[in-house]
Order: sequence, then structure tokens, then C-alpha cells
Amino acid sequence: MESVLEDLDWVVLGIYFALLMGVAFWVVLQKNKNTEDYFLAGRNVGWFVIGASIFASNIGSEHVVGLAGTGFASGTPMAHYELHAWIVLLLGWLFLPFYIRSGAFTMPEFLEKRFDSRSRWFLSVFSLFAYVLTKVSVTIYAGGIVVSELLAIPFWYGAIGIVMFTGAYTIIGGMKAVIYTETLQTIVLILGSIIITYLGLQEVGGWTQLRETVIEVSPDHFNMWRPMSDPDFPWHGLLFGGTIVGIWYWCTDQYIVQRTLAANNITIGRRGAIFGAYLKLLPILIFLIPGIISFALSIQNPEVYSVAKADRAFPMLVKTLLPVGLKGLVAGGLMAALMSSLASVFNSCSTIFTIDIYKKLQPNKSEKQLINIGKIATTIIVVLGIIWIPIMEKIGGGVMYQYLQNVQSYIAPPVTAVFLLGILWKRVNSTAAITTLFTGLILLILRLGSEIYYQPQIVSGEIVSGFLYAFATVNFSVMAIYMFVFSVVLCISVTLYTDEPDYLKIQGLSFGTLTAENRAQFKKSYSTLDILLSVLLVFIVLSILTYFTS
Repeated sequence: MESVLEDLDWVVLGIYFALLMGVAFWVVLQKNKNTEDYFLAGRNVGWFVIGASIFASNIGSEHVVGLAGTGFASGTPMAHYELHAWIVLLLGWLFLPFYIRSGAFTMPEFLEKRFDSRSRWFLSVFSLFAYVLTKVSVTIYAGGIVVSELLAIPFWYGAIGIVMFTGAYTIIGGMKAVIYTETLQTIVLILGSIIITYLGLQEVGGWTQLRETVIEVSPDHFNMWRPMSDPDFPWHGLLFGGTIVGIWYWCTDQYIVQRTLAANNITIGRRGAIFGAYLKLLPILIFLIPGIISFALSIQNPEVYSVAKADRAFPMLVKTLLPVGLKGLVAGGLMAALMSSLASVFNSCSTIFTIDIYKKLQPNKSEKQLINIGKIATTIIVVLGIIWIPIMEKIGGGVMYQYLQNVQSYIAPPVTAVFLLGILWKRVNSTAAITTLFTGLILLILRLGSEIYYQPQIVSGEIVSGFLYAFATVNFSVMAIYMFVFSVVLCISVTLYTDEPDYLKIQGLSFGTLTAENRAQFKKSYSTLDILLSVLLVFIVLSILTYFTS
């Protein structure tokens, strides 16, 4: 296998990595004095860096590879998940004030303050398990595809090399290293992807030609609103089920929320979320559309632009369209996506393990000892990620991005229900919270177990009678709705049949317990410009939803 990169590409790639190491080295020189420095960058990060870090954490190479792959295979329906920019606003306006007011380092810690230690333990262990099985493993798999395609090296070498490089600067520099290197990586990733989208549109003959070419072969490719009866992309599932997953991911997941907690006040954190929301609009343009472009090119000229598998669509564009030099830049951008996602999940895992598990078991440990434990935890996550590589290599049967949304659709509903109800309704108590979380876990195991058991029948289209088969074949996004409604009903029912919580203990952590001072502080935390920018973003989202209707 011969590398698609030439001498100038390697020079560009080398300059990029030198800059990245320079930023990481600068951060290391700053020294982490305590756990707040190591895990939350001293709570002193500006809105621009927070927004860029939110975007870079979200957009990993599984997004670049997987979203382009789903654009190639099925068109725009999965763009519903990329229009969750408005949910990032929900983080800044609804959730963040309660998180910052609580003083929590982590989401499990917030649950303990709002409910009790049982919810904290559950979410801590559940989050670590989910991270290793989804975020770490899928990101490494996608990164292996990118590196092996572009650098012409074996999958294992590229994946392990980047995992170890990312793990090293995450372990040494902590949250500061993650958040500042992500700012640089965001710029490189956006620039490289915009270039490839532009060149792809030029090659295919422009936007009008792109639509005509694709619609002639696949009439629904540009339609985000498939019928409710559609087996893969029913519109109600993607719109409502996607929103449930979005609230879990953007508003309650340590992986994302940790970025906003690095702000020293609600105003900066919210502005970071608003900026991150605008950046979140970009993936449709710079990842999904290139997937559709590669589909059109494979129709126009199948000999030159052949794609063996949907997840290879984006690397194909890099190899065939980009001139020397730019290939190196885009290769750097793709690796940036991989590293920023891995760095974020490594840091989030070490934060949850150190603050929510180890510190609870060993409360008398010094700040220095806790930082060292955080570094050891990151190292273990790196090793677990490497161990998962051969398993993730075997995923490839379907489109990776859809696989990821599928799994997340079963993880999200109970957590979303507990966080939302806990903030919106002061009456929700600790018994209701832990009951909902555990029942959700049982449903998750049942759904995944039945799906795996009936996989041969599902693939072959064979119809089998029985409840479990019917349970296994409900569309993943519709299943998210069912599980969420069940979780909400369960949480409310248990709440009403058990005792009220101590409202003094949860003061300021739920609507109905806010003091006059809390309300006054909230009003002072935003400006007219913050409101206008938020309204404009919602208008843009609605416009895109309206445009892709046929």
C-alpha cells in the first residue's frame, strides 16, 4: 500500500504536529497546582476556547468518517442529529446555571448534590462503561481507518501510535492541555474540511448539478423527513428521539459539560455554549455534504471515484481531489479530530474516576495524590482503548455513525429523564432517580441483548413471532422515545408515592428552590446580544430543516 501523501504533505503535517506539541508543552510549563487546575483548567477559560473545545470534543474522526459515510449511503436524514445546535443553547440557558451554582466538578457529583450518593455511584460507573464501549472504541476504529488510508501504514500501527501520543499529552497536561490543543485542532479541522467541500462541489459541477445527479438515482437522498413508516429513518424518531439523545449528550454528559464547567462564571460558560452551538452547524456542510458529493462522483465517474464501503467516502475525496500540500493539511485535520475526541474522553474518564470514585473511597488523599491517580486512570483508559481496537475492527458491517446513534439511543432516555425532571421539578426525590436509572439500565441490556440474539434474522429479513423479536426490531430512534416516556412516567409515579425531598438541602439546584438572590444573579448573567444570537441560531436551524424536505 502506497501513501497518498507526498513530500510537501509530510512537511505540512510535520508543522502541524510541531505546533500541537508546542501548545501542549506550553501548558505543561503552567503546572497544575490542584485538582481544579488539572480537571477543570482552573475554571479560568474564555468563551472562545470553551466553544472551540465543545466542537472539537464532539467532532471526532468517527464524525468525519461516519457522518460522511451516512451522507454517502442514505443522504440527509441523520442531519437531524447535527442540528442539535439548539440543544447546546439549552445547556447554556437551562442546565449550566444549576451546575455552576452547585460547584460540582462532574455530572455524577451534581446528581449527588441534587439527589443522593446512590445516583452518583450509578452514573459514575455507568459513564465509564459507556465511554469505553462507545466513545473510545469507535473513535479508535475510525482513526485507524483514516491513518491506514492516508499514511499507508497498518491499521494497528496508526491507531496505537495516535492513541499513545494523545494519551501522553492528556496525562501530562490535564484539562488545560486538552482544551487549548483542541482550539488549534478545531481551526485545522474546519479549514481542511471546508477546502475539501469546495473542491468536491467544483468537481461534481456545483450544487444544482449535485442535487440532479443524486436525486436521479436516489430520490430521497436530500429529504430529511422520511415517512413515519420508514424502517430506518422515521421523521418522528429522528426529531423527538434525536432530541432525547441530544439532551443527554449535550446537557448531561461529562464529556461535553466539562468544557463549560471550566468557565469561572455562568456568563462565560453560556457564551462558550452559544459559540459552540454555531460551530455545531458546520458538520452538515463540511462532513455530510462531502459524503453526498462522493456518492455523486461515484455515479458520474465510477472508475476514478469508487468507494468500496460507505465509511471510506471521506478518505476517498482526500486521496482523489486534494493537491499536494493540502492533503497534508487535511490529514492533519482528520488526525486532529481523532486526537481531540480521544483527549476529551480520556480526561473525562480520569475526572469521573478520580473525583467520583477514588476520592469518595479515599477522602483524605492530598491534591497531588489525586492528580497522580487521574494520570494513572487516563493511562488505564488508553490501555483499554488499545485492547478494544481488534473488536472495533470487526464493526464494519454497517455505517459507523448509525451504529453510534443506535447505542446512544438506549443509553440516553433514563439519564435525560432524571436530569430534566430533577431540574424542572423540585418534588423529584432520590428514590425516584435511582429507580429510573436502574430500570433504564435493565431496558438497555434487554434491548441490546435481544438485538444481538436476533441479529441473523434481522439481517436476513426473516420475521419471527414473539415479544422479544418485536422489541429488538423497533427502530432505534423510536425506541428512544418509548424508553424516555416510560422513564418519565416511572420517575413521576415513584416520586408521588414516596416522601418529599429536603428542600433546604437542594436549594438552588431545582426550579422551585431558587432564592431571590439566585434569580437576580441569573438576570445579570446575560446580555441582549446573548439573546439575539440564540434566537438567530434557532432560526437558522429551522431554515435548514425546512430546506431539506425533498
